[in-house]
Parts: sequence; structure tokens; C-alpha cells
Amino acid sequence: MKPLAGLKVFDLTRVMAGPFCTALLADLGAEVIKLEPPQGDDYRHIGPFVQGESALFTLMNRGKQSLVLDLKEPKAQEAARKIALQCDVVVENFRPGVASRLGLGPELRAEKPGLIYASISGFGQTGPAAHLPAYDLVAQAMSGLMAATGEDGGAPLKVGESYGDLMAGLYASWAILAALHRRSVSGEGAALDVAMFDALFSLLPTSHAVQFYAGKAPARVGNRHPLSTPFGCFATADGQAVIAVLGDRQWQALCALIGAEEAARDPRLATDEGRTKAEPEVKALIEAWSRRLTTAETVAALSAAGIPTAPIQSLEEAANSPHAEARGLVTDLPHPILGTARTIGQPVRFDGEKPIAPRSAPTLGADGAAILARFGVTDA
Repeated sequence: MKPLAGLKVFDLTRVMAGPFCTALLADLGAEVIKLEPPQGDDYRHIGPFVQGESALFTLMNRGKQSLVLDLKEPKAQEAARKIALQCDVVVENFRPGVASRLGLGPELRAEKPGLIYASISGFGQTGPAAHLPAYDLVAQAMSGLMAATGEDGGAPLKVGESYGDLMAGLYASWAILAALHRRSVSGEGAALDVAMFDALFSLLPTSHAVQFYAGKAPARVGNRHPLSTPFGCFATADGQAVIAVLGDRQWQALCALIGAEEAARDPRLATDEGRTKAEPEVKALIEAWSRRLTTAETVAALSAAGIPTAPIQSLEEAANSPHAEARGLVTDLPHPILGTARTIGQPVRFDGEKPIAPRSAPTLGADGAAILARFGVTDA
């Protein structure tokens, strides 16, 4: 039995943040009913495409049922309300206020106090920026994440994935599970307000430490760590390897490995803070050793010495690695058009097993008639 078996989720979301949240719930066994407009979720029209099917939509909507309703029509709104009130959870990511205008806002809880209602937006349901439109790039720019990301002396950079969307979706699923626990004790549901901006801002502990405790603006340091050294990318004879040293024990082990006895005794380099101040010197010392070895040789030697290290793998290399295969990170799920679709589901193992949705994403409106009949909504 999957952890969320029997849970009904009404999914009013589109694009990424909301669909990621509900896909995680579907992986854990929840029944997720996805409401789409007549033209479908926006992501159905964003490539890359395979046989006309959007890869992004397929990845973000595994395990769901698709129902099409035109919410501009009053009868469609009435039908949606009827379904929502028979579900345990409603998730939406309209702009603040839109769901309420459609009669599908958190006010539904007045009729069903046990309902858990999750709203995901760029800046939240309250505050001076709440009304602003937001995509991931906007949230990264506003949160402080971009300002702390990039090369030393270079321009701010976005993280190479839509982390604002993904982290808001992840926090939303976490909050829904917490609300479900509270409901199991008290019978009381919840109205959850999840913002991309808030989510990203909460995930900057190193920057917070520098800003709020050291009184400095977080600096862009490229692939280095702003507080620990050596911690970053180092040249080898045929590429680069990452090395992550934290604390004196690992520093001493590294010095012993590379034959840097003087550095091991140097009081200037005895702490993370001291090594960070002397980072160029420390990097040169390590690369004098690593440049004589291939990346594979460098990683093997460091690993044998108990020092955290890795080659820099492409996504293809990571996906095809023996470890990813052993962990079951990529799964083929049945798809109505593609036959099977590669899927990357939630990563957590429960008692040794990794729950994942039983099927891939639905075609537009594929489950509409069955859903309406089951929830007592007439065709008219």
C-alpha cells in the first residue's frame, strides 16, 4: 500500500510548480484529478516534443487523470466546485484572487472545513508584490539567489534549472502532508500559502550566515564555497575534478596525499577561514599535484584517502551510471501515445521501495467522462 493511497487531490495547476507538487503526491499513491482548460495545460504546447507529446508535460504530470472544463462557463465552475468538495486536497497556482473569482478559492473550506487548500504563486497571497506575475527567473532574481551565483567579478547568474518552481512545488507537497497529519488529529483542514520567492529565500543558509551574522554581502565565488577551502573545481591532466574539504581532518589527509607537509603545518592554513583567505595559494598547491593525473586517477586517489571528490558528469553520464541504475532513478512508465515514457519520479525509498506513479501523463481530457460520472456531475 502506497503512503497516500485513498487520498483525492483536485489539481487546478499548470506549467511547473503546481504540477510538480501534485506529481509527487501521485507518486505516493494519491488519486490526482487534473483540471485543464480546453486548450490544455500551457506545458502541452512547450517542446521538446516526441510524437507530438511535450516532454515537459509528460514529466510533470505522471500518474494523473485529465478533465477538461471551460471555467469561463458558470456550469463548468459549478461542476468543478462539486468535485473539489469531494476531494481531500485542492492545489491551485492561479494569480492571487483568480481562484476565488471562479468560486474555487479557499472559501470552499466554509463548506468543507476539513479541506486542505494549497495556493502556489510567485510572491504569495499577501504583500506588496503579491499581484505581480512571476516565472522562475523572476523569483531567482528577487530572492538573492542570482546575486550570490556566478563567477568572482562576473555578472549574476540564474541556477541552470527552474528551482523557484521546483522548490515551491516541493514545499507545497511537504505542507500538504503536514496539514494531512494535523487533520488526522483535529479534523481541521488548512489554507496553505506557498510562494516561489519565499521558498528560494529560505534556501540560502550560507548567504544568510554571511549577511546576517558576518555583516557582509554574499559574494559570487563561482564553483568555490564562500566559507570553506579547498572546495571547488580543480584542473587535472584531462579535465577537472571537484574536491570538497571541510575541517582539519580532511585538510590533513589531503596534504598527506599530495605531499604538502609544509602546508599541513602552516598556521595560516589551519582553519577554513585561513585557507579561504589564501584560496589562490591553496588551489595552486593542489593543482600542482592534480595536473599530473587524469581525472579518473585524481578521483580514485582522493576517494581512497577518504576525501569527498567526483568527476563532473554530464546528465547522460549521471543517468547511465551504475549507481543511478542501482537506485532506480529513471523509470519507464506506460504512456497512451508513446507506449512508454522515461520518468524521473520522487527519489525517496519507503522500506526499501521507491513509490512512483503507475502510469505516465494522460492525454487531454482522457478521463473526463469517467470523472464526471463518479463525482455525480451530469454531462449537461
